[in-house]
Parts: sequence; structure tokens; C-alpha cells
Amino acid sequence: MEVTGSSRKEEDQGDMTGTEGGRGPTAAPAASATSADSPPAVPSDPEVLEKPVRRRFSAEYKLRILEEADRCSESGGLGALLRREGLYSSHLTTWRRQREEGILGGLTPKKRGRKARAKNPLEEENRRLRRETQRLAAKLKQAETIIDVQKKLCEALGLPTARGETSDNEE
Repeated sequence: MEVTGSSRKEEDQGDMTGTEGGRGPTAAPAASATSADSPPAVPSDPEVLEKPVRRRFSAEYKLRILEEADRCSESGGLGALLRREGLYSSHLTTWRRQREEGILGGLTPKKRGRKARAKNPLEEENRRLRRETQRLAAKLKQAETIIDVQKKLCEALGLPTARGETSDNEE
């Protein structure tokens, strides 16, 4: 039986446990030692996301980590905690400052972006009244135009005006 190039390549790679390109495994040795019954571990997707996702930490998590950091007394304990949790020392500094400001209030994440303006209850009423004033001003202008046209029509026809006056032509 003849083996083609692509199938031979698949057979050779089937024995390798590593990443693409023939490099060795990057995981810890305990992760690569699997039993004969379990399937081989699938490496995580190395593709970088187009837009990174900002990590958000809850107030309870921050308090728990701060308590663990405060309990670290032996040399290297704090560094091990930070590596295990994937944190930076600046996180602890910021969280300690937030804890001093107020236990849960200071530890809750601040909302990013523009701050919402406080709504003035009179502002909406002011807008409504301005719209109504504009509407009434337009209506008044229309009524004055109609009255002026009626006066001119009465003068042209020689009819008495609404006040009971006669036009100058009749006198």
C-alpha cells in the first residue's frame, strides 16, 4: 500500500503532542501526562481577539484577594498570589486605596464614559412652555393677519367694521 505525502504527514503529526509548527508543548508537565483512556488535550486557541475585553473584578473578589495578600507573610508569597490570579501589584495598590475610601462603595467598578448630568425637574417644564409659547405666537400672528385682511376688505367694499364704525367713504 502506497502512502501519499499528506497522509504520511498526518500520521507523523498524530504522534506529536505539541503546538503547530513542531514546537514542544507549552503547558505544565502534569497537563501533558494523561491516562490512556482520556483523549489528548486540545491546545487553546492562540488567535488574538480583534478587540481585547477589559477585565472586571467584583467587590467580593477584590476583598478576598486583599485579605489573601494581607495574610501573605512568607517571602515570595505575594508574588505567587499575583501570578496565580494573573494580577499586577498596581491592582492591589488601587484596591487598597478604594478600600480606604469605602468598603464596597469604593471597590465597585466605576462606570466608564461620560458622566450623566443630573436632571433638573424644571428643565423639561421650561422646554414645554417654550414650545407652547412658540405655537401660540404663530397662532397670534395668523389671527392678526386674518384681521388685517378683513379690515382691508371692509374698507375696499365700503362695509362697516366690526366696531360699528363706518368707513371714511360713507361720511
